[in-house]
Amino acid sequence: MVEGSSYVDESMITGEPDPVEKSTGSQVTGGTLNGAGTFLMLAERVGSATLLAQIVRMVGEAQRSRPPIQRLADTVSAYFVPAVVLVAALTFVIWVVKGPEPRLVHALVNAVAVLIIACPCALGLATPMSVMVGTGRGATAGVLIKNAEALEIFEKVDTLLLDKTGTLTEGKPRLVSVVGRSRWTESQLLSLAASLEQGSEHPLASAILAAARERGLGLSACQEFRSLAGRGVTGKVDGHSVALGNRKLLEELGVSAGELVSHAEALRRDGQTAVFVVVDRQPAGLLAVADPIKKSAREAIQVLQQNGIRVVMLTGDSRTNAEAVARKLGIDEIEAEVLPERKFEVIKRLQTQGHRVGMAGDGINDAAALAQAHVGIAMGTGTDVAMKSAGITLVKGDLKGIVRARRLSQSTMRNIRQNLFFAFIYNIIGIPVAAGVLYPMFGLLLSPVIASAAMTFSSLTVVGNALRLRKLAL
Repeated sequence: MVEGSSYVDESMITGEPDPVEKSTGSQVTGGTLNGAGTFLMLAERVGSATLLAQIVRMVGEAQRSRPPIQRLADTVSAYFVPAVVLVAALTFVIWVVKGPEPRLVHALVNAVAVLIIACPCALGLATPMSVMVGTGRGATAGVLIKNAEALEIFEKVDTLLLDKTGTLTEGKPRLVSVVGRSRWTESQLLSLAASLEQGSEHPLASAILAAARERGLGLSACQEFRSLAGRGVTGKVDGHSVALGNRKLLEELGVSAGELVSHAEALRRDGQTAVFVVVDRQPAGLLAVADPIKKSAREAIQVLQQNGIRVVMLTGDSRTNAEAVARKLGIDEIEAEVLPERKFEVIKRLQTQGHRVGMAGDGINDAAALAQAHVGIAMGTGTDVAMKSAGITLVKGDLKGIVRARRLSQSTMRNIRQNLFFAFIYNIIGIPVAAGVLYPMFGLLLSPVIASAAMTFSSLTVVGNALRLRKLAL
């Protein structure tokens, strides 16, 4: 920035809703949004050198480098089919050489029975049926599975990285408390502040105005409104001189905040932004604005931790705000003030250490990390880029959806293993019987008709077992 000053919304990069003050000499990023103010900037990087282009490259790299998972059924089938053909051929030869008359007829019938009963229909249905039913059940619970790979890996995830804004929190600043002083009540203070903020474009102003509307407070006209970059706003409301801002504004006005300073510092440590209110050049109180934590966040994190998952907060926000949110949610590990490429590197480092990593986020700044993680989880309330980069999308952005997704993954994979067991046990029992091993002792042979019925029954068993997932409690 070579001239001017403004507040810039950098949530596209950092994921944080609060605008950042910019002045001459500050770095600005293409694609972020200018708020109130005008400035002249010098473009130092364009085209493929921009930060957005780098994010696109990281997403593509992560999606291309992920190795495909070799399913058990595919691996077994590579050996199973040749083995069955070999068993059928040996059955034919043995019956031709040592079987009773008519030898050729017995040899053909038993060889065909082996081929029919060993038909890998159940083996082929075992995985896709469970995946199809499981993903359908997930959709009804607000968990959209983009691919079967994510469903399969999620049960093995041991480390879950969580973005803060929009994932753990609502992502929209709200007025959370009003602290009145001396003769001013909370309603009077908020009414004066909201009346003054009608002329401001600052996100904090939007939060104050929204709170006043929710409480049904009447607003008055504001005269002599002034916006002071980096400090606050001033004006006249109902004959009172009113000012809202930070400590810099109070120092400029020559107003001593007294005990409100320590109160504001306590709010800041709790992750809230404190705005001083001055009426007629006297400190009148504080307005505290914060990004509220989602109601389901704490319970969901507790369940995940009880299931042995390591939970880490990964955020572009300040360490102070990150620590305040982490304390409330019981999260012990924090990576704060990280840019998109740093999130990407953190996930790569954990994967190199042998961890199965899941990443939950909602913004453009999370896209590369979501693509790199073994399982990316996007909030349905977030950006399209995040949802396209992730393997799982939580429709309502509810963190309990992560718990549901893991439960769904565990149940679906358990169901697949059961199906594979059913498929194999039929073949292990049926192939020897079809080959005629019971004939010498019991004179028992398996007709190809009965073999086809047994094969069909094995497929029905697999399908019926997979359909049980429809009643899975999530």
